[in-house]
This record gives sequence, structure tokens and C-alpha cells, in this order.
Amino acid sequence: MVTREQVLEKLKKVKGPDRDQNIVVLGLIDGVNIRDQNVMVSIKVPATRAEELEPLRLAAEKVIASLEGVDNAIAILTAEQPKTTKKVRPAPEMKDRSAVPPPMQDAVSATNTGVIKKINGAPGVTSIVAVASGKGGVGKSTTAVNLALALLARGKKVGLLDGDIYGPSLPRMLGITGKPTAKGRLLSPLVGYGLKVMSMGFLVEEDTPMIWRGPMVISALTQMLQDVDWGDLDILVVDMPPGTGDVQLTMAQQVPLAGAIIVSTPQDIALIDARKGLNMFRKVDVPILGIIENMSLFICPKCGQQSDIFGHGGARQEAVRLGMPFLGSIPLHMDIRKNSDNGTPEVIATPDGPQRFFI
Repeated sequence: MVTREQVLEKLKKVKGPDRDQNIVVLGLIDGVNIRDQNVMVSIKVPATRAEELEPLRLAAEKVIASLEGVDNAIAILTAEQPKTTKKVRPAPEMKDRSAVPPPMQDAVSATNTGVIKKINGAPGVTSIVAVASGKGGVGKSTTAVNLALALLARGKKVGLLDGDIYGPSLPRMLGITGKPTAKGRLLSPLVGYGLKVMSMGFLVEEDTPMIWRGPMVISALTQMLQDVDWGDLDILVVDMPPGTGDVQLTMAQQVPLAGAIIVSTPQDIALIDARKGLNMFRKVDVPILGIIENMSLFICPKCGQQSDIFGHGGARQEAVRLGMPFLGSIPLHMDIRKNSDNGTPEVIATPDGPQRFFI
């Protein structure tokens, strides 16, 4: 098995930005992740020179790939936000920045550093749709999986990108345990139930923490979008990371999204965060395709009594209030949890059941 020391030794052949020393001696290696025959390396470079240093990244991938026992080599560029006392300038994509709180203003500025250039989408993909939530734990990933499979069942060519770098769960939900292979510079997505899928979970062990900075995560997401052989797709569903931080904002600004779907549970606390996610997409002119209410109600499997554990109808009321489409309600049901854990999504397990995905 390839070791970290072997990878670093090979990377000594790659010269730094000014070609005075190699990138290892200069301390530019920000991380090395090895899983089986897959190696991913992050290289820290000046933010303003990221696009210029693309040949450096390619050279790093080439030397890693030359190691015996390496099937896939991925190098990504990351950069720390430079410290400055200058007043933050508004990002050109934002039409009205007055309502954006200071933490998000910093995130907006981070998209203008040159670390991530404007993305033209994925070759062969007609539409990219984001499934998002204002917070974690509302069933966003479960919804994204079943949405993608429901669209596939309707005859669409569909792919699914796991954008949750810190907590990739789609491999488990789809029962996929393999690893991607390389076609030149492109990785081949894995396939589950006819669905093309790419996730960081295919490249690292399930219990390995991804201790990465925001720019590094954005770079990895960009590569999983563009450096994957998606083929011809009608729709690429992106399971977005939860929340409204710099990663989510940058993805919303830089990726040409056809629209976004917001997932929320019915209670007021969850809806507060859902509004934040919704307003983030509005600020960057991404159309909201609709709102889904997850864990909408619970029906006791023994007595049949309905219990509104998290309330009921809150997301529907919010959609009406905002004048947006309400796409449906998903009940809190044990079979959804069991089937997700077992790698058999609900659309596959019980396509005609009462707890099926209403889309």
C-alpha cells in the first residue's frame, strides 16, 4: 500500500510557485489522504495566483499517479484568506448586500479572491439542481437521494453529487461500496440503482474526519463537479452541505444552478433556518423550485394514531406565505430510516407505499 512518505517524496519533484524550491520543502502540502489506491493531496498556494498555478496542480497529480499502486491521483489547490484591514467590497453578483450580516459579507468577499473561478457547469449536464437546508438533521440527504431516483424513474438521465464533504452519507444510503476509476484526468462516477453518483465517501474511509478549511472544501467540490465523467445528464442533483456558510454561498454563486429545493421539518425553529437558506439563494438569483416538508407527521404502526411530533404543515404555510411551490410532505416513518441505513432508498423499497416520496 502507498504511504504518505512515498507521496511526499514524489512531490519533491514539483517546483513551487516561483520554482526556487519544491512544494514539500516550501511547506505547501496542506494534507495527504490515502484510501486504498486513491490519493488526494491539497496544496496551499497564494489565493491571487490560484488560476495561474494550475500547471503546478497538474504536475502534482502526474507525479503521484506515477507511484506504483496508485489508481487515482487528485491534487487540489487551497488558500487561506489573506488578513486585511480594508473595507470589504460587495461581490458583483450580489445586487442587494445591505441585508447580509457581517459573517456572510466575509464569505461573499472570499468568493472574489481568485481561488475559485466562475464554473461553467459540468460537460454534458443540462441542468444542476441543489437540494439544500438551513441546518443539518432535517433529512436533506435522504430527500436528495429519493428525489434523484424519482426523477430517474420518470425517464430522466440523472446524476447525484454528494456536496457534504464533512459528512458524506450517500454511499451508505445507496449501498455503494466501490471506488471510482480514472479515465485520463476524469473520474468515473459509481452507479447505484441506475443513478450516477460521486461522493467524498468513495475516496476516504467512512470514519475519517475531513478537517479541511473552507477554500479546500470548495476546491474539492469544484473538482467533483467538473473532473467527473458524468456523461449526458438531464439533471444533476447536488446534495448541498447544510447551513449558509462560505462553502454554500460560493457554490450558490459559482455553480450555474437551474434552481434550488429547500428541505425543512415543520417546527418553527427549523423553518427559521430554512428561511436563511432560501434567502441565500434569492440573494444570488438562484430560482427556488419549491419547499419540501420532511418528518411531517408520524402514524403509530401499532394503533394507527397520528402524532405531529415536529408539528405539521409549517413548511406548507411558509411556501404559501412566500408564494412558492410546495412540493410535498414526507412522513416520519421507521421504514424510511431502516431502508436508508440498509442502502435501499424508499423510492426503490416501497415505490407505491403510503410513505413514498410525493414529487
